[in-house]
Amino acid sequence: MQRRQFLAGTAGVAFLSSSRAAEPGVGDAEIVFGNTGILSGPLGGQIKIMLAGAELAFAEARAAGGIHGRTPRIVSLDDELKPDRAVANVEKLLGEHKVFGFFGCVGSATTAATAKVLQQSGAPAFGGYAVADSAREKVKGSAYFLRATSGREAQVLVQHLTTIGVTRIAAAVLDNPGGQEARALLEAALQQHQLKPQAVAAVKGDGSNVADAAKALSEGEPQAVIMYLGGALPGELMKATWALDRHPMFYGMSIVAGEVTAKVAGERARGLAISQVVPYPWGEVEPVVRDYRRLVEKANVPLGYYSFEGYLNALVLLEALRRTGRDLTRPKLHATLRSLKMRLAGMDVDFGAGSHTGSRFVELVQVTREGRFVR
Repeated sequence: MQRRQFLAGTAGVAFLSSSRAAEPGVGDAEIVFGNTGILSGPLGGQIKIMLAGAELAFAEARAAGGIHGRTPRIVSLDDELKPDRAVANVEKLLGEHKVFGFFGCVGSATTAATAKVLQQSGAPAFGGYAVADSAREKVKGSAYFLRATSGREAQVLVQHLTTIGVTRIAAAVLDNPGGQEARALLEAALQQHQLKPQAVAAVKGDGSNVADAAKALSEGEPQAVIMYLGGALPGELMKATWALDRHPMFYGMSIVAGEVTAKVAGERARGLAISQVVPYPWGEVEPVVRDYRRLVEKANVPLGYYSFEGYLNALVLLEALRRTGRDLTRPKLHATLRSLKMRLAGMDVDFGAGSHTGSRFVELVQVTREGRFVR
């Protein structure tokens, strides 16, 4: 009798162990998350910095014994911002690498393309980067985003300009679906103030039509130009506009890299204002910001908005894992994220009320001639 009870007990333990082990990506000491994004070329460099910022937080958690004994590990695959590659990567990460969820995935079209696979897998995705508002809607229920929406950025920029008396506003956007959506969002923000854009220019990713774009914008005689452009394009557009002896104010959405723009446009780039969706990384007041700078210096990671955004995304994910508990499952993490509220680095984070975007934080900073940011 005792032997039967013993066998029944060990069978129960074995069943419990296999049940826990069946949850993909969850081990005794780590939780495996997948990442698909562009990891090559100029844009890839920015994404690597973002992921390096996240690793600062993960490494710190690991050194402290982990969250309930575990810390995230990220497996990254390059999709070159191609939707079909992104879908293949997500399937490979789920099937071959057995990831628990996804972290820091990049791009609008790529994110939208993976919506069906994410939904079918039940895997949570957190902290997507450069994902347009429409793509966020397609992965709603599967993915959660920390940074404010592009629509929120557009509203803040237009509100600022109209407050200081600027009403003749033009837009320069990328000649791709993301740029088309940014144009629509800017037009909607202007409409709230009974305004229309003075001119709109779509700039090709290779910069081949920058001169034509500058001419089209200048013909509208705008007081200010809002840019949704990446890489060197903002600086090239500014130079082409000045060459026409036109001198509007230039504003950028957070996709604009101030450091790169300053290198391309030179000291005349000073005064460029950019909307940022995470707090100022050089602040002295918030303990989280001071911790970030200490870790950046120690790990030799570039200090700036890219790495700080990755760091903050990682902190929020770690807090969600802590609140979920040791018995970690995909449905339980989803439940935690759907109700998560916290304050981080002076930024309110709230995923309640069915929101899949946790923050509305947007502030404007200016770029100096050295490419630094000042409030």
